[in-house]
Amino acid sequence: MSPALGKMLLLLAQMAGARRILEVGTLGGYSTIWLARALPDGGQLVTLELEPHHAAVARENLERAGVSDKVAIRTGPAADSLAAMATGEPFDFVFIDANKQSNALYVSEAIRLGRPGTTIVVDNVVREGGVLDANSGDERIVGTRALFDMLSTDPRLDATAVQTVGAKGWDGFVLARVR
Repeated sequence: MSPALGKMLLLLAQMAGARRILEVGTLGGYSTIWLARALPDGGQLVTLELEPHHAAVARENLERAGVSDKVAIRTGPAADSLAAMATGEPFDFVFIDANKQSNALYVSEAIRLGRPGTTIVVDNVVREGGVLDANSGDERIVGTRALFDMLSTDPRLDATAVQTVGAKGWDGFVLARVR
C-alpha cells in the first residue's frame, strides 16, 4: 500500500465516522496504522493476520507508531476468526487486504458483522487488468472475479470498483456500503 492509499483509508474511515474498524490482513501493520489514526478516542480496531511472524512485526510497528492501545491483533486463518466473532457491537468500517481467493467470504462476514451504513473497502481488485480475463487460472483473479459476481447480485450492498495507478502499479479497490 502506498502512502496516498493509506491516507485515503484514513479519510474514508473518518468520513464514515468509524469507531470500530475491522481489518482482514495485517501483514506488517502499515494500513493498520493509518486506520488506527482515523479512530477517535475510545475507538477500536480488530485486525486479523494468518502468520504469527507478521503479527509480531505489526505489533512492533503499532507500538512505534503510538497506536497499539487501539488495536487488537488476532492470529490465525481469517475465515476462522471471522466465524468466531459474535454479532455484538457492529463494525463501522471494514478493510480487506488478504488472500484474494476468500474475498467474497470476507465481504459476507463483513456484512454480518457490520450494520446498515458500514463502509467496506477491498484492496487489489484490478490486478493489472487480469480480472478481465475470464479464462485466467490465477487463483487471485478467480477469487476476485467471484467477489465481483457476489457484489453484482447481493442486495445487501451498494458497491463500485475504482482503478488506481501509482507507486505499486495499476490496480484498484472496491468501495461498498451496507444497505
